[in-house]
Amino acid sequence: MVKEKKEKKKEENKELPVEESSINEETTKDVEEKSSSKKQKKTEGEQRIRLKLRAYDHKVLDQSASQILDTVKRTGAKIAGPIPLPTERNLFSVLRSTFVHKDSQEQFAMRIHKRLIDIFDPSQKTIDSLMSLNLPAGVDIEIKM
Repeated sequence: MVKEKKEKKKEENKELPVEESSINEETTKDVEEKSSSKKQKKTEGEQRIRLKLRAYDHKVLDQSASQILDTVKRTGAKIAGPIPLPTERNLFSVLRSTFVHKDSQEQFAMRIHKRLIDIFDPSQKTIDSLMSLNLPAGVDIEIKM
């Protein structure tokens, strides 16, 4: 009797992985189809320009971001931003004395402020107006299409 039970359990265990694998194959196919349809929806006709602004002075950065927003709104493109990104802080400790007095140090901080602006469905007029825009010298712009 014990042997019969063990044999039945072995048979059941052999059948289960086959059923699970067929279920897994079906679910993976469904997931792949759904993800591919989402990718197609995103890439169909939606062009985006991403502007990443960086500066040491936050006031100059905000002024240039508002200037960019005004020019893009005039051309009629959709816009998202300016989104403030985390401020990068660089801290420096410098000895006041050249050789002795290790306890006497000066500390300096350099902050880099960042903003992100997304422009959706830009026209040629939008791109031309952005290229001809004059911004302050302390603002760094990184453009990704």
